[in-house]
Formats: sequence, structure tokens, C-alpha cells
Amino acid sequence: MFVFPKWLNLLRPGLALGMVGGPIYALALAYYALWPRTTTVGYQPEQPVPYSHALHAGEMGIDCRYCHNTVDRTAAAGVPPTDTCMNCHELVRRESEKLIPVFESHATGMPVPWQRVHDLPDFAYFDHSAHVTRGIGCGSCHGRVDKMVTVHHEELLSMGWCLRCHRHPEQHLRPVDTVTQLDWVPPEDQLQMGKRIAENQGIAPSSDCSTCHR
Repeated sequence: MFVFPKWLNLLRPGLALGMVGGPIYALALAYYALWPRTTTVGYQPEQPVPYSHALHAGEMGIDCRYCHNTVDRTAAAGVPPTDTCMNCHELVRRESEKLIPVFESHATGMPVPWQRVHDLPDFAYFDHSAHVTRGIGCGSCHGRVDKMVTVHHEELLSMGWCLRCHRHPEQHLRPVDTVTQLDWVPPEDQLQMGKRIAENQGIAPSSDCSTCHR
């Protein structure tokens, strides 16, 4: 009969710890790997056309709704059609090599293959119009895109992040006519103003599961 040496008894605490701690460590590692802050925040895909929001929305002051023209009417913000680009670029910078995909799209009728930056899972429903028409500014979810040469994913957009806003909307509410003003600063205390807007407009977002998971 084979007998294990006594010194192996010294390893038993370590083996027990490994058997218990190993799965916990693996689960924690998997959770961190799939956490939205790990997988999405900072995401900055390369676009087929180097469109600068810092130039268009920032320096030139183009309103968000000029390009995303369904944001206050439908669930989707809308990817601007090539015709929107051509409203200006029919005359502006016609010789720019950077705009070749836009000109080709205009000539062929095929859309520019823009890459989505903010792409919620299919099991999560989000209605842009329901938010912007009640006073949630574009910057609350997308950050200061008017300062971004290349747009990146800035906010967490996790379920917990959304629920914090639904439970305390006053931290983001503002006058509806300022929602696309990315450099807007509240003229008074944000929380007091937000609470007043919520009370006056009867804003009490639901935190029921079916609100976002349909």
C-alpha cells in the first residue's frame, strides 16, 4: 500500500483554499471581463470617414438634431443619410480625399458604413425621444462629443447606471430647449432645478424590469 509522506499534510490548507478560492477567482475574473466599464467605456472604432464632432458640433455649432434628425421623434437617434452630408459638401471641400466614401455613397446610393459607438444589447430597449423630450441632455449619456475629434464611448450605460438615473432623474433634468446644448451649465443648483422640473412635468421614471426589457 502506498503511503503519502507526512509533509504533504502541510499542503492541505493551501489545497483547500485553492479549491474554494479558485472558482471564486475565476468568477470574479469573468465578471470583470464582461463588466461594461471593461468592455465598452473608451471604445473608439475607426470610422470610414474621419468625421470630427469637435469641428462640426463644437467649432461650427451644428445642432445634434441636424444630423440625428429622429432623436426627438423616435426611439432611434438615426444615422445621418449621405444627403445630409452633401447639403454642405456638395460645395465644401469637394477635393478632399477624406470625403471620397461620402461622394461614392452619394453617387451609388449605398450608405456609408459607419461603425456604431453606442450599441446596447438586443435585450435592452431605449427610446431616445422619451428622454430628450423630457429634458435629458445628449451629453448625459454621450459625454461632451463637441470636444471629441473621434467619438468614443464615455459613460458606463450599464443597468445599474440607468437605474440610478431613473431613481434620481433630478441629477440630469434640464429645460427641454437646452438638451442639445452640450456646453450648457445650469443657472442654479442642478438638484433643486431637476426636482422642480420633475414635479412640474410629472416625471417619475419607472424602474420596473419591463420598462427596458420587453
